[in-house]
Amino acid sequence: MKVCTPELHAFLEGKYNMYNQPGFIVNDPVSVPHLYKSRQDIEIAGFLAATISWGNRISIVANARRLVHTMGGEPYKFLISSGPEDFKPFRDFVHRTFNGDDCLFFITSLQNIYKEYNSMEPLFSTMNEYGAAHAISRFREVFLNTDHLRRSEKHISDPMAGSAAKRMNMFLRWMVRRDNHGVDFGLWRSIDPANLICPLDVHSGNVARRLGLLQRKANDWRAAEELTANLRQFDPSDPVRYDFALFGMGVNGWDLNKVIF
Repeated sequence: MKVCTPELHAFLEGKYNMYNQPGFIVNDPVSVPHLYKSRQDIEIAGFLAATISWGNRISIVANARRLVHTMGGEPYKFLISSGPEDFKPFRDFVHRTFNGDDCLFFITSLQNIYKEYNSMEPLFSTMNEYGAAHAISRFREVFLNTDHLRRSEKHISDPMAGSAAKRMNMFLRWMVRRDNHGVDFGLWRSIDPANLICPLDVHSGNVARRLGLLQRKANDWRAAEELTANLRQFDPSDPVRYDFALFGMGVNGWDLNKVIF
């Protein structure tokens, strides 16, 4: 099957419109930053929700809500005004392999970033010129400047080491993409959505392969780039819009054997 056909394009557009709407995000991690209105609160809640986005989605949302609740429901104010004593409750946090030590490091690193930059957006400023892999790797380097245990580094994926960086790409989609559907926020106007990379996990990868959008077998950075390059043929200015279609079909168990073009 040819990758780019009018039939496949129409199919993806239909699924994009089906899943890119507020009713679909009730049990999705993006629902957590939607609790907030201010830019910084959305960024912080979104980053923390994306960081722990693996496993059961209900558990992800519950634990992400627990994180922002521990911050008094005001993530930005908490980071700017709190000291080490206020961070102690995070020692008890656990989400799968993300434990209290990891959580303390993440909260402390975020505090350092917001005190210096007041946003995470400037740390991704190289994306338009050098691409997403470079920008994510640069952010990772800054984030890891805060003292931490070696084990915590695995929770910030590095595309330069081959990782698909699914959670970082998902977070960037939330912050950068802009439409009128009420899911992605479009807060970061300095970054062109055309330069985003599609979040790739087992769900979206399986669907993409079934639709002929992905040939590479491993779910790594090269596969994410391959998938995004094919999606750009449908929408060069906003290729990751089709993440809604791929993930939505995958997580909802869409019967792809019935899909014929």
